Amino acid sequence: MTRNGDMVSRWLLDGDPAIRWQVLRDVIGAAERTVERERQKVTREGWGARLLARQDPEGTWAGGLSSDGGLYSPKWTSTTYTMLMLRDFGLPTTNRQARKACTLLLDGGLQRDGGINYGCRGRSETCITGMVLSLLSYFECDDDRLDTIADHLLEQQMPDGGWNCRRRYGATHASVHTTMSVLEGLRLYELHRGRKLQAVRAAQRRGRKFLLMHRLFRSDRTGEIIKPVFTRFAFPPRWHYDILRALDHFQAVNAPRDQRLAEAIEIVQSTQRGDGRWSLQNRWQGTTYFELERLGAPSRWNTLRALRVLKWWNGGPDAKRVKHVGVG
Repeated sequence: MTRNGDMVSRWLLDGDPAIRWQVLRDVIGAAERTVERERQKVTREGWGARLLARQDPEGTWAGGLSSDGGLYSPKWTSTTYTMLMLRDFGLPTTNRQARKACTLLLDGGLQRDGGINYGCRGRSETCITGMVLSLLSYFECDDDRLDTIADHLLEQQMPDGGWNCRRRYGATHASVHTTMSVLEGLRLYELHRGRKLQAVRAAQRRGRKFLLMHRLFRSDRTGEIIKPVFTRFAFPPRWHYDILRALDHFQAVNAPRDQRLAEAIEIVQSTQRGDGRWSLQNRWQGTTYFELERLGAPSRWNTLRALRVLKWWNGGPDAKRVKHVGVG
């Protein structure tokens, strides 16, 4: 490791336990016992402990602030979005508070069509379905209804290989936002349930092929950048898509290093600061319990994710499939 790289690693290890355990595993390659010992601190210290302390007695977050009892709104303090952060922090999967919230998300959101939605009865919403499936799977919810949810997502896959929550309103082309959420959900479902593996894996391959068709951020028809914001890295991503979030998924599944990813990789490399770190380039507006990092300042989250993406891309030791790496 270069002197600059060594300084970046030390800086990362000075961060929250949610960062430290992933740095030990993904950047430094520490022993599994060391990694797990650090990961257990997410429950007791720092960001993870602060979020767990804000849980309502009923098991929700922001339960009294919306018509759906805080299950999906308000953004970003509701149960769904708080649990997404706890997932990304690497909160241990057996955490009782998180599992209580999972039961509420499942009981309060399952719709007749097999998907998930809140504040609306009868029809699901595909983005929400993907996000919630990822939570239920990550926290190892032992309920056959997860299979129903996964089957629904398989049925909703579009001819181009992706997913779009606007499909029922006439959308004929998939959305990168929806596709990313569904890919994350199906990946964790595959690891947790191990059911219909051939179909679930095939759906994920088709979903990634859809993203590759767009080189992660360009129109498949004109070649123009779909939205410039896709090239600016935010954490937490909430429901939003960007190329670093997508690349982190590709590295997490140890996908083939397809040359259609090369331009997105170049953007990641070009935005590295002279000191070896990456900045927080974007933040999604909304109420939060607290800010993790300051907009424009060096970001441990973006630096961690960029480093593990580049390690994978540059052909370091083959990335192993990691069961509990949040959205990666």
